[in-house]
Amino acid sequence: MLKAHVELTRGGHRLKDASQTVVWLTPIGTPVDPPRQKPDEIPQLVQKDKAFHPSLLVIPVGGKVEFPNHDPFFHNVFSLFEGKRFDLGLYESGTTRFVQFDKPGISFIFCNIHAQMSAEVIALATPYYAISNARGELSLPNVPPGRYELQVFHASVAPETLRAVSREITVAAGDATIGTFTLAETDVNIAHKNKYGKDYDRPDPDSPAYARP
Repeated sequence: MLKAHVELTRGGHRLKDASQTVVWLTPIGTPVDPPRQKPDEIPQLVQKDKAFHPSLLVIPVGGKVEFPNHDPFFHNVFSLFEGKRFDLGLYESGTTRFVQFDKPGISFIFCNIHAQMSAEVIALATPYYAISNARGELSLPNVPPGRYELQVFHASVAPETLRAVSREITVAAGDATIGTFTLAETDVNIAHKNKYGKDYDRPDPDSPAYARP
């Protein structure tokens, strides 16, 4: 078991909650069989109370995510940035959609109607990953000795900071830890327009997006 620790800071002060940090290791020069999603293990990114629940999912590349709408109004889920690009169109309360994430990467998910809604789906081609708990602890099981590309993600940490943390490492037999990662949290918001590249409309109470279908 290979362990790591994450410390999140803001304004120079350590935060009590260091959860939702993803650390993954991609083998260099050695092929690895990517994990495969079982048909009965498709995770959900639920739309409820004008938010996505959960706000972070990690899945094997090639896996699917279900996007059920549990709100009493319409949503339009899309992703046009990095990772998987898709547009699920307008769909009503009680219905659902599926998306297959067929290449590795981080997909930033939004709703075309409600600008405050956001989530991330990380599709990985490696089985060696973990998500930190509130104490910043994480464990990557069954990592064999070898060379790896180490990558880290947290939604509230600037992309340039995350790129600076990423590096090549060598895991030797008997290693128990890959160290501590100290990440400065900022007010990171993926600047986004709606799916048409325009500013979001102001909420309209008479719109089908807000009225009960």
